[in-house]
Amino acid sequence: MLSPTAWLAGAARRATRRAADADRKAFQFADLSSYSFKQRLTIRAASLGIYGLTSLIGRTVRYEIEGREHWDAVTQTAGNAVYAFWHDSIVLATWYFRKRDVVVMSSQSFDGEYTARCIQRFGYGVARGSSTRGGLGALVEMVRLVRQGHPAAFTIDGPKGPRHVAKTGAVLLAKKTGKPVVPLSVTPTRCWTLSRTWDRMTIPRPFSRALVGFGRPIDVPFDADEPILEARQAELQSALDALEQRGQEWRADLGGRAV
Repeated sequence: MLSPTAWLAGAARRATRRAADADRKAFQFADLSSYSFKQRLTIRAASLGIYGLTSLIGRTVRYEIEGREHWDAVTQTAGNAVYAFWHDSIVLATWYFRKRDVVVMSSQSFDGEYTARCIQRFGYGVARGSSTRGGLGALVEMVRLVRQGHPAAFTIDGPKGPRHVAKTGAVLLAKKTGKPVVPLSVTPTRCWTLSRTWDRMTIPRPFSRALVGFGRPIDVPFDADEPILEARQAELQSALDALEQRGQEWRADLGGRAV
């Protein structure tokens, strides 16, 4: 019969293995056996195509950073954070934050699967779910991954809008993990705008410049009640609006434009 000490040591080892397995799962491609052959082929082709196009464009862009002191402060104090940005800048944001073990939320859907595979190729981890499909389970998984030391990222007005209206995900995750929310924006000088998409997604033109702006970190207490959460969400909205405005001014100063 095991002593209490040996039993506890064994339980700790088993918990550590389970956490490591779950961590690896977030960074591995999901099983596609539930999809048809045509769907599996499409998922693989789409993820490779988007990955290749993003890589091709991202490598040519020159970046300028504003608010780097906020990034440094979070790194030195909290270690990691919850980063929030608008969905329309996802192309350059994905490229800029590649290979940093960032975890994101991806929907449990056909479209979500090829998107997840694409960003995993850039070194991101994925918690599967969304505000409409499996969101609660994905948020619990995000909490676990952030507590293990991974930064998290939210396209805070996704997955379907309204455009440039901050939702609650990042603030709730910050409350559960004790990590600050860091608002950010990525603005290219020259880009194409997909005007028929809900977010008016921007695709940077090759060899353009881009401004990466970090806002002041927003702390959310563990015991935050509804009024405090609403106040922090309003603060995040205001910070993202200010970063967006700054990005547009920077673009105009350099004679850039979106078309």
